[in-house]
Amino acid sequence: MAEEPGNQTPNTPSVSETELRGKKVDELREDAKEAGISGTSGMKKDELVDALASTAGSDSSGGSSGSDESGDEEVGAGPDGGRVRTGPDTSKSLKYSQEVTSPEEEPEREGRSLVTTHHEVIKQWAEERGGRPATVEGTEHEDHLGVLRFDFGDETKNLRQVSWDEWFATFDERRLNFIYQETRSDGNQSTFFRLENPNREDA
Repeated sequence: MAEEPGNQTPNTPSVSETELRGKKVDELREDAKEAGISGTSGMKKDELVDALASTAGSDSSGGSSGSDESGDEEVGAGPDGGRVRTGPDTSKSLKYSQEVTSPEEEPEREGRSLVTTHHEVIKQWAEERGGRPATVEGTEHEDHLGVLRFDFGDETKNLRQVSWDEWFATFDERRLNFIYQETRSDGNQSTFFRLENPNREDA
């Protein structure tokens, strides 16, 4: 049978592989993230094209390609999908931090300053270090949590553990960014983090 021109991927009439292959790898990774494809940081161009083509083909219900089979939004991403929140008082340190928008993304180098709003990224980071969500007692605002912290079990005074739901509800309500390190420059695990509000509210 003679080959036919155009898209040869079954069940993907709306996707032009030629168009996908004409894009840069960074653009394909961005498209893959928006489509809810995980593990893109380690994919080569051909793998990204194949993944995007197959995802578009399976999304025939007209729903969002970033949703799972039940129609729910991606679990753990948060309202901003991991993207940095900006405002009139956004700090200069954000410009020098690598934005992380999924648990699969890796730091560009040891000791790299990172920033995210992705719930699962933050939760994994804390739990890998034995941290539990907490608030500083005495800083509450009526029935709202006060200053957000993590309890790493090092006998820090005035910390009260809370649920992840409470912690993230406050984190999102205050439009905070989570600035952190995975490792120090010597390669050892880091527990450095900072919560920053681009509108300079108390974190």
